Amino acid sequence: MSPSAPASATASATVRPSSSPSRTVSPSPTTSPTGGTGGAVTATFHNDSDWGSGFTGTVTVRNNGTAAIHSWRVTWTWGGNQQITNSWNATVTSSGRGVTATNASYNGTIAPGGTTTFGFQATYSGTNTPPTLSASGS
Repeated sequence: MSPSAPASATASATVRPSSSPSRTVSPSPTTSPTGGTGGAVTATFHNDSDWGSGFTGTVTVRNNGTAAIHSWRVTWTWGGNQQITNSWNATVTSSGRGVTATNASYNGTIAPGGTTTFGFQATYSGTNTPPTLSASGS
């Protein structure tokens, strides 16, 4: 019998990030303004429950950039007479039909590709048209 050398194998892999962020299409309005460090911040609205004179909604804020953001802001203008009566996970202010939401002290930082959400309850009469959101981060 002849001696044999032990067999060995080496494998390596290189992971390269995509140069363009992927986007998810949803039936809710989505905006993609520039903002944030290294990329865009987007926000989507989802109507969670509607009972004819009021509703609850959730807004998801996403960091599509390559670096973390440390604060975010989402704005929109209602198309009807919607009025926010309660909110959570954000500071929400209204002036006429305009609404501004900013992060709470505990959810301003969003990692690249990460998300956070905030929600609200509102009243309305007539049509409840979903808002078109504008988002930014830094």
